[in-house]
Amino acid sequence: MNKQNPPSIEVRGHGGGASYFPDIVDIKQAAEAIRPVSEVTPLMPNIGYSKALGANILLKREDLHQIRSYKIRGAYNKISSLSREQLDKGVVCASAGNHAQGVAFACNHLGIEATIYMPSVTPKQKVEQTKMFGDKWVTVVLEGDSFDDSSKAALQYCKAQGKTFVHPFDDPKIIEGQGTVGLEILDRAKEPIDFIFVAVGGGGLAAGLCGVFKALSPNTKIIGVEPEGAPSMRTSMDLGKNTELDKIDKFIDGAAVKKVGDYTFDICSKYLYDMITIPEGKVCQTILDLYNRDAIVAEPAGALTVSALDFYGEEIKGKNVVCIISGGNNDITRMAEIKERALLYGRLKHYFIIRFPQRPGALRQFVVEILGPTDDITHFEYSKKTNKENAPAIVGIELKSPDDLEPLIHRMKKNQFFGDYLNDKPDLFEYLI
Repeated sequence: MNKQNPPSIEVRGHGGGASYFPDIVDIKQAAEAIRPVSEVTPLMPNIGYSKALGANILLKREDLHQIRSYKIRGAYNKISSLSREQLDKGVVCASAGNHAQGVAFACNHLGIEATIYMPSVTPKQKVEQTKMFGDKWVTVVLEGDSFDDSSKAALQYCKAQGKTFVHPFDDPKIIEGQGTVGLEILDRAKEPIDFIFVAVGGGGLAAGLCGVFKALSPNTKIIGVEPEGAPSMRTSMDLGKNTELDKIDKFIDGAAVKKVGDYTFDICSKYLYDMITIPEGKVCQTILDLYNRDAIVAEPAGALTVSALDFYGEEIKGKNVVCIISGGNNDITRMAEIKERALLYGRLKHYFIIRFPQRPGALRQFVVEILGPTDDITHFEYSKKTNKENAPAIVGIELKSPDDLEPLIHRMKKNQFFGDYLNDKPDLFEYLI
């Protein structure tokens, strides 16, 4: 395991200002401030993962908030700290979904007007929830293809209107509000915590946890977890400076940002024990496992931490481990894509170009002689051509075991059906599938 060895850097705040680290006194004050709206979420032992990994695995269920994520903590702490003049002018935020709901809920509770920018690709469920929680106090604007696009538009609007911007992660009040998760973990843990796994998007929750555990449980190792397709914190740590990525995979929308915060980078680069990335397909399999085995509806970012356990299997044996389930805002319409990504990651779903001989009975021969007894065709695109010898078809096949792949390809080649294997050709795969 490649542990993070923090570079020797001077801590500078947002925009290169004075240094900042979340003080435990401020985090405890945040806990009092958010009490009217923030549930104390349970710290639940998970028998299945504990048995499989030989560790005491505890799930911090932040998905059980009314808005189904921890984001209410930072949003309410920030907004409730504003001056009367700032509140009267209203607030602006940008979010991929969960921060938007936190801001909407807080503004409705406090009677504050808010304009919330969200990417145009935000799952419909998150957009509708934001409107519901905000009611008459919130206006939702869909802008751009990513959080970063929405954030730029929101900042421009905020400056033009003289309103206050409620940053989703790079703000002391936000960080201190998210840090209250750590206070609850320590308050409810029956034994010392050895490891905490936390999802990292912009880094606000991870930075807040660093403040709590440095003060109250310095031996606890905090592991940050990012999507493999959006490794903004990992990249910044490797380079020793906060770095914006050129492009990201936006599938794990709650943790997909091109650039983390200045505050959060400085804190996490010094105090995280490790920063790891997890393939999106692995996260999809975890979403399915949590639902099927534990009846937990986790969004992709919410499943990141549990997905990381296998990558830390040896080190956590016999240890007390907390995984923060950061959110449960998962749109049911995404489940088909989630299953597809999980099958591809597990090497159970495979796509081929199959060259069918242009003769009667060719398809029957393929089904009877080429497919194995447990293989299943799940995708088929074919149209008969004038070519006298053969015509290509795009065929998707689901296997029971990854070990069934090589025998399948061997039978295809032996009987002159094999054209090409698409899974390891991403450009062609994306174009055809």
